[in-house]
Amino acid sequence: MRKIILLIFCTICIFSMTSCQKKAEVSNTVKGNIKTYCEMSDGTWLCDEQTYQYRLEIKGRLNNAVHDTEYVYLSNQPEITFEQAWKASGLSSNTADYFPTETAVLVEMR
Repeated sequence: MRKIILLIFCTICIFSMTSCQKKAEVSNTVKGNIKTYCEMSDGTWLCDEQTYQYRLEIKGRLNNAVHDTEYVYLSNQPEITFEQAWKASGLSSNTADYFPTETAVLVEMR
């Protein structure tokens, strides 16, 4: 009888711990000039129903440009180089240079 009560108690404890986990909520919505995206309460980013771990601001100068260009990507990889950013922004004619949606998405360009 004791074992049954202990088993029921453990099951209730495990169930209560897993059901108490909170789902991330939107803490800030940003209207980027390319896409609207959200900062979530758990520190992740959401765009078009896809969650990203990082928001990267990548700045550099294109050849023969007068001013720097800044790309803002939401990404699941911690780093994107400026060369990768400008190619994936649509300036490359090689589609292999573009990021899959699960990897990164361009949300702003300045």
